[in-house]
Amino acid sequence: MVKGDPTVEVLVTGGAGFIGSNFVLHALATHPDWRVTTLDKLTYAGRTENLRDVMDDPRHRFIQGDVADAAVAGPLVRDADIVVHFAAETHVDRSLHEAGAFITTDVYGSFVLLDAARHAQRLRRFVQISTDEVYGSVETGSSTEHDEVKPRNPYAASKAGADRLAYSYWATHGVPVIITRASNNYGPRQFPEKIIPLFVTNAIDHLPVPLYGDGRHIRDWLHVEDHCRALDLLIERGECGEVYNIGGGNEVPNIDLTHRILELLNRPRSLIEPVQDRQGHDRRYSVDTTKLRALGWTPRHPFADGLRATVDWYRDNEWWWRPIKETDTAYRDYYEAQYGNEGPHKSDLSAEASAKAEEL
Repeated sequence: MVKGDPTVEVLVTGGAGFIGSNFVLHALATHPDWRVTTLDKLTYAGRTENLRDVMDDPRHRFIQGDVADAAVAGPLVRDADIVVHFAAETHVDRSLHEAGAFITTDVYGSFVLLDAARHAQRLRRFVQISTDEVYGSVETGSSTEHDEVKPRNPYAASKAGADRLAYSYWATHGVPVIITRASNNYGPRQFPEKIIPLFVTNAIDHLPVPLYGDGRHIRDWLHVEDHCRALDLLIERGECGEVYNIGGGNEVPNIDLTHRILELLNRPRSLIEPVQDRQGHDRRYSVDTTKLRALGWTPRHPFADGLRATVDWYRDNEWWWRPIKETDTAYRDYYEAQYGNEGPHKSDLSAEASAKAEEL
């Protein structure tokens, strides 16, 4: 940054999480006039390891705090030119066990930020990060920004609540809100409870990969770097009060994704362990990205290349994920509760599961 250049103050909530940390790294690398404040509570998925490359950057500061704490979050919002609000409880599986934390962080936390934003004097963008899951399961076609929101699990409902709350603060108070609904993200530094890092790290260790139901659930995969580029564009060119879908255009059934991961790691399909499908498991997500593409955005990461690079990242960065899976008792307790077996260190498939895996 050249001395005398204007400085844009950017607040990134949840910036120690997966997508948030990737956005912080992207922002600092591409905007020499931005100064970024990361606010993160550092729950299980928020890790300072995700930000280790910028923790000493003079244009970055890290604050541990809760978005639901107005005394902490309020002043940060009021001092910001741009707020990018990632902070949320995110995993559907966890919301099925304990929905309360999702309402507190995702809905009430968003309220705290938005209420501070309506009193902010310099704020010019408040980006509310939502999800394609608010549309519910999509049988045919693709969801447009004007489609009804029909969330079918507590996580999706909490995001829909925050999404619509953000819109209301634009409509009633003129807060410069932009809402984004992205499809499933993948890439480096994703907590190993999500399907890609979970299956990759299990397969690296020759452990079973727990596949829900018949494995035919379809997700559209978006590389996290393409997501960050889309957000960057919307900060610059998006229209306040509008919703923008962000999708990679890579619809893949979970069983095909699993096969690709095993092939990239040279692991047998016998590692596939079918497990009981989760409650309310949406069959398919798909978003229409025409509105975003009209602004000039297109994804740059073909899925085959992006998946290969992601697998390589986890293979080359065991320092990042192995402590989670081997020493984090909370992670192991969650895994055992979710999949109903001895957890991520289970070494043998049952005969019945092995036979079912061969069918898949």
